[in-house]
Amino acid sequence: MVLNYIWIAFFVIAFLFAVISLCMGDATVFQKIVDSTFDSSKNAFEISIGLTGVLALWLGIMKIGERAGAVNFLTRLLSPIFTKLFPELPKNHPVMGSIFMNIACNMLGLDNAATPTGLKAMQQMQELNKKKDTATNPMIMFLVLNTSGLTIIPTTILSIRASMGAAVPTDVFIPILLATTVATLAGIIITGLWQHINLLDPVLLITLLTLVSFVGVVIWGFGQMDKDTMATVTNLASNLILLSIIVAFIVAGFAKKVNVYDAFVDGAKDGFTTAVRIIPYLVAMLVGIGVFRASGAMDMLINGIAWCVKQCGLNTDFVGALPTAFMKPLSGSGARGLMVEAMKNYGADSFVGRLSCLFQGSTDTTFYILAVYFGCVNIKYTRHAVACGLLADFAGVLAAIAVAYVFFGA
Repeated sequence: MVLNYIWIAFFVIAFLFAVISLCMGDATVFQKIVDSTFDSSKNAFEISIGLTGVLALWLGIMKIGERAGAVNFLTRLLSPIFTKLFPELPKNHPVMGSIFMNIACNMLGLDNAATPTGLKAMQQMQELNKKKDTATNPMIMFLVLNTSGLTIIPTTILSIRASMGAAVPTDVFIPILLATTVATLAGIIITGLWQHINLLDPVLLITLLTLVSFVGVVIWGFGQMDKDTMATVTNLASNLILLSIIVAFIVAGFAKKVNVYDAFVDGAKDGFTTAVRIIPYLVAMLVGIGVFRASGAMDMLINGIAWCVKQCGLNTDFVGALPTAFMKPLSGSGARGLMVEAMKNYGADSFVGRLSCLFQGSTDTTFYILAVYFGCVNIKYTRHAVACGLLADFAGVLAAIAVAYVFFGA
């Protein structure tokens, strides 16, 4: 229901801005909005079809893992923790393994692997859902963990900074890690309080403290490396872990005398149907976002914030990077484009250029994730998912700004 109101608001606001622009003598906004609807719908279709191969691959690998018992092993291992964070899920249910795979892939910046495992987890949770059109508490907690975007290795951002001529492309690594950790912890706390989860439970508390400690160790370890070594280690770690998961599942299947080829094919068959199922939801969301941006409403919002901050006598240097922050919950590719644009206009090593990278890495594409994940299981009533996701995003944005001033000072 919330997505319904947001989607309507995109079009109403876009139309009003177009009318205002026409009254001011600019008749091009209507054309921009119409062009955006066609471009966005085409982009949504291409994204969905592009996911087909990746979905087939990872759903096939997951099927091997299920038949080999590897997913059940992960489920039993993580059950004491996840039963506290997802108390409504049955203990030792296979969905626990899918959730772990998704979170692990997200932390490593492996988007191509994270989406299929996330969709698999949503489908398994939907099987347990008594109200098929309404999001459950575990679904919402899972999506907030995704939208808060905890990423240990932001490979894409570091690569783009290198291509843009940054003197030290990896200088944003630690700030991004700090900001995204804040966003994730905020998302867990906000959603946990909303769902009346006991966040002071010893097991859950120790897990969260362990996560923070692990992030601290990663920060310290990478802080000892030069930029070339860091780039090599991040790429090697991502690829090595990804390949190790695939090989481990195949070897486990062979050891259990599973026909791994047939298992892979059975799992991969679901890839196409899943990709097709999310097309309408993705088209709807990306078209709404596209017309909102094409109308100039986002530029007006940014200018309004800049004026308010200036009137309060505060430093406005961060405002130049805000387009990336506002676009990130709406569109990952759009935010990436705005990040590149900020580095072109201000310089890769400027305060705005670096802060735009922090915004890109501190959170994830909330509305895209909601559209794809809820769309794949036909959820219509999202309950508090949007509110919790956006609050986690807001925490990540505030953390990114604070960290940027500490590390880079304007």
